[in-house]
Amino acid sequence: MGLSWTDWPAEVLETLRRGAVMPAHPLALTPDRKLDVRRQRALSRYYLDAGAGGLAVGVHTTQFAIRDVGLYRPVLELAMQTARDWSLKTPVMIAGAIGRTDQAVREAQMARGLGYHAVLLSLAAFKGASEDELIAHCQTVAQEMPVVGFYLQTAVGGIPLPASFWRRFAAIENVVAIKMAPFNRYRTLDVIRGVAEAGAAERITLYTGNDDHIVLDLLCPFPVVVGGQPVMLRIRGGLLGHWSVWVRKAVELLERIHAAVAAGPIPADLLALDAQVSDCNAAIFDVANDFHGVTAGCHEILRRQGLLAGIWCLDPREGLGQGQAAELDRVCAAYPHLNDDAFVATHLARWLG
Repeated sequence: MGLSWTDWPAEVLETLRRGAVMPAHPLALTPDRKLDVRRQRALSRYYLDAGAGGLAVGVHTTQFAIRDVGLYRPVLELAMQTARDWSLKTPVMIAGAIGRTDQAVREAQMARGLGYHAVLLSLAAFKGASEDELIAHCQTVAQEMPVVGFYLQTAVGGIPLPASFWRRFAAIENVVAIKMAPFNRYRTLDVIRGVAEAGAAERITLYTGNDDHIVLDLLCPFPVVVGGQPVMLRIRGGLLGHWSVWVRKAVELLERIHAAVAAGPIPADLLALDAQVSDCNAAIFDVANDFHGVTAGCHEILRRQGLLAGIWCLDPREGLGQGQAAELDRVCAAYPHLNDDAFVATHLARWLG
């Protein structure tokens, strides 16, 4: 029998719906590209102590290739064990599920067996498929466990998904959230309109995955007219590769945004952070080189803080892009208020212990 979101502990559902920082968990490797268990565990401990409301594991930032080298289950198991042993609260645990239907169902079943709450469902393997095929796939996976939709940007393998798809997807009862990461305003609005038109705004919580537009995604109201009536939606939290670094500051930022939205009006200095965070993301994600160093850039920040021993990726061809190190130097110097170096330095030995 599958898992429904109605089976979740109340605190897990409340965390998801309130909106939380959900780091997309990187992969810690040794120089010979084997799993570095000690540092992988330290990353999870860091995120939990920084105040993250959950962890997304086996996703793009973890490197989809973990499946090719037998690391999918070990990495999921390690994160779940660490969360149970380290955190007093129950974080929202989300596992990435990819591939065609047979593979995605197997991964969902594995994640469910390990105690995960939902799967983040990538549709990148369905290039050229019809909308009916996509919906059938999503319905099948949702029979296994709750699903978080995933609009992955086309620059790193995603496929365009129109509002009609999102309307039908949002009608699936076991869909609990959507991570919007098309890095495209028009396509982000397609998701929001689809959820509103499906009448699913109360059940489905919107999360930004637009690492290039984090702050404004979280600050803006999104009014949609459905049947002649206005429906107001908001993006509540973030499930982000960008939030795999400087996580304590990300938590403080989200708390500040939630408070500002509740109080209104939005302070100008908070609005100004959108451009600053986006500038940092351009360096971390290596936008200048078409995202070549997107994973290595996250690793490099964590390496500089001492959480990772190096920036190794499973694919030896993946590393920092041309000029990326200098760009990282620039944004670190320009925006010291956005890093959590002091927080990490205070706790690093304990996390690595």
